[in-house]
Amino acid sequence: MKKGRVRVRQLEMTQKENGSGADTVVVVTADSGTDRSLCEQLREATDLTVRAVEAAAVEMAAEEGSDHPEPAADTDATLGGVAPRELTALVLELEHSRPDTIEQFFESIDTEFVEDVPTVVAPWEGSEELAATAVRTAADDYVPIQRDDAVDRILESIESGTDRAPSNAEYHRIIADELPDEAFVIDEDGVYLEAKMSPDSVSLYTVSAEELVGSRLTDAFPAEVADRLQRCIGRAIETDEVQTIEYSGSTVEGSRRFEGRVVPIDERIDGKRAVVWLARDITERARREQQLRSQRAELETLNRINAVVRQVIETLVEASTRKTIERAVCEQLVDSELYCCSWIVERTGEDDFTYRIGAGEADTYLERVREIDVDRERPVERAARTGEVQATNHVLESNDLPEPLAEAAHEDEIRAGISVPIVYEDVTYGVLSVLAGREDAFSDSEQAGFELLGETMGFAIMAVRNRQLLFSDSVVELEFQIDGGDSFSFDLSNEYDCTTSLEWAGTGTDGRTYQFVTVEGLDGETALAEAKRHDSIEECRLIYSGNGSCTLEFRLTESGVRTLANHGATIRDVTVTDGVGTCLVEVPRNADVREIAEALSIVYENTELVARREIDRPVRTAAERRDRILDELTQRQLTTLRLAYYGGFFDWPRESTGEDIAEMMEVSPPTMHQHLRKALKTVLGEFFEERGRSPGESE
Repeated sequence: MKKGRVRVRQLEMTQKENGSGADTVVVVTADSGTDRSLCEQLREATDLTVRAVEAAAVEMAAEEGSDHPEPAADTDATLGGVAPRELTALVLELEHSRPDTIEQFFESIDTEFVEDVPTVVAPWEGSEELAATAVRTAADDYVPIQRDDAVDRILESIESGTDRAPSNAEYHRIIADELPDEAFVIDEDGVYLEAKMSPDSVSLYTVSAEELVGSRLTDAFPAEVADRLQRCIGRAIETDEVQTIEYSGSTVEGSRRFEGRVVPIDERIDGKRAVVWLARDITERARREQQLRSQRAELETLNRINAVVRQVIETLVEASTRKTIERAVCEQLVDSELYCCSWIVERTGEDDFTYRIGAGEADTYLERVREIDVDRERPVERAARTGEVQATNHVLESNDLPEPLAEAAHEDEIRAGISVPIVYEDVTYGVLSVLAGREDAFSDSEQAGFELLGETMGFAIMAVRNRQLLFSDSVVELEFQIDGGDSFSFDLSNEYDCTTSLEWAGTGTDGRTYQFVTVEGLDGETALAEAKRHDSIEECRLIYSGNGSCTLEFRLTESGVRTLANHGATIRDVTVTDGVGTCLVEVPRNADVREIAEALSIVYENTELVARREIDRPVRTAAERRDRILDELTQRQLTTLRLAYYGGFFDWPRESTGEDIAEMMEVSPPTMHQHLRKALKTVLGEFFEERGRSPGESE
């Protein structure tokens, strides 16, 4: 702050007597122009002469950067035409809340103007910072103009104040004008000299403000906190600058958070330096900030989790085996440093689970998990049974954790855990368990991320199994005998002594399961009527009927076909005769036969594996497949296909109509369509049928 001598010009003389005297109050205004309302109110309330001068016209006599003020132009300095001996009081009116205006004014003005007269700082709008600055400077009082009794307070201060050294009571009064929640005057030794509390703060303590006076910081706070506060007081006095500090204090409502503004006082009190300590209760603000930090940390963690999930998904796309998928997930979760351990188990029996693979360093916990036998359902078992994520935060505080596991969790510094079912549709391939050292590691959003990971793993495992089956040169054919069942095929066979054969089963674009079944020995109308009455069938229609057989299309409420497909198996045939079924299933050579048998038993209760055969698939080249199709097509069918293909009949929009193709062949349109449909059936049969025929067509 550059110091100098203030030169001010008089703005307006009061309408009162224009003579000299010792009863003049100078109001230094903060705005140029006419008198402010404060001057008018003071004139109406007192017989003292009130003069207004412009603070905006104050100029520093010293040059920028000079350490010495410019000498006064004359020895008889005046302030707005008022000599020091004529001055009764000085009021600094502030339009803008700028603490540096107060400091600059009192540092620049001649000492003789303020050393023997009361000075009052009167801002238009008060603030804690302005009040603290007024305490530090030579001000005797601080009165915000927005107060209803502002004029009375200013006049009271003028009439009662002649001693320049402010007393403890005056400090008390100034800080009370902008009292946040608590305000104290504390000396350099940490002794409370004055104390003031708002009504809301008083109810939080068992000790009153009056009882606090005379005590020390060490009496009010724990030693560690008191030491921090004492050092803050020391910094404020040493640097002569306002200090800010946050600290916690004990109240009847528990611990609360405070922000303290520590303002050094220039004048000594009882021979010692002191500070004004303005304390504001920021508990709610601190709680919001902590919540915001937690949300930000949670978001950052969630982003990292999502990044891990994305990385895992990218790995899964290229994985060639189930073991590769599981190893990649476990290792990448641990490598992210968000989690300390992860492992995967699979069900090997009704209530048994077998460890497959894992990563991490929670060896003690894993060992206890394998060894311990508990009499209640564990999270892993619950996840497998319900197909839902099971998460536990604050593991050490959970009553569900057996004591041996609790001890292991404490030793391995485990604070949270989650069990994630690895599922695809209605098949559970296993359970992924993950441990973390963070107390609240698994929030709702994080659990949702893991749920997605479990579903992605399930889809990837299913895709790997199907890929293995599709591209394998040889497969294993399993033949099961099914002794009775409650499906439509068994019920129809028992009722009408007919034979049913599954032609094809799969899922449509709408996700529904469809089956095409051929019935030998029963007419179509009777079979359709029975299908419409059966509980397992939602919708059905007759596709073909004739020669003592028919083909039906079903949409089922439940289907074991999809269940087996999700286990990497393909149903080649299901034939039911006399209430006994034969099911042929193809699986990869490395498939778990026991798992397939258990999956089939879910569909049909009484199943028995009666044969297992390895079958080599013939490898046909594109040319061989083309020759096979050409051998089965008649010349007329091949000509019809060529004319339709090259004539744009299959384009959209069509380049040629059915009539155009028929005209080129010199046949009727119905005849052309008959040749075309038979040709297309032959081509498609090569891809969809074992022997190149479609339902309803005899060999």
